[in-house]
This record gives sequence, structure tokens and C-alpha cells, in this order.
Amino acid sequence: MVQSFNDKKEEGIIHYFRKNIGRRAFMLTEAFPFMFIGKIKSLVEDMVVLDVETTSVPALEGKEWSVHIHSIEVFYIETGIGAKIPHLKDS
Repeated sequence: MVQSFNDKKEEGIIHYFRKNIGRRAFMLTEAFPFMFIGKIKSLVEDMVVLDVETTSVPALEGKEWSVHIHSIEVFYIETGIGAKIPHLKDS
């Protein structure tokens, strides 16, 4: 059976997130709360489990969130090459 483009894209995104477990990520999503910054803890099928440091709603921070990869519009993962994601909270 031939894989569709969308299936290959989803597989590639899942692989990229799995490869970067333990790294910080920035995500913009199509649904509330729209923005997440945190550490990738794991992947459960096509859900990214994120230890959230910062989001657009302070009451939702410091929690573990599961984000479906289909709801992620834009993401950036710190890989040691390129810019670091800023820490937006005072320590």
C-alpha cells in the first residue's frame, strides 16, 4: 500500500518530536490556549506530552499537557543548533 503525503508528513513530525524528547519546544496551536513553551516529555501515538513552562494563560502553566500533532500550526525545538527559546518567566 502506498502512503499518502499526509501520512508521510505525520510520520516525519512524530519521528522529529520523538528524536527530540527532553528538549525545549515552542508551539502555536489552532485551539486554546494557543501557545506553549516547555520540555518534550514523551509521545503517545500522535500526542506530544509537554511539561509546560509558559503558555498564554498563567493558570495553566507548570502542568503536563498532551498536544495533538494535528493541532500544532507552528513549532520550534531547541536542538543545540540555532537560537534558544527565551525563558519568559522570572526565576
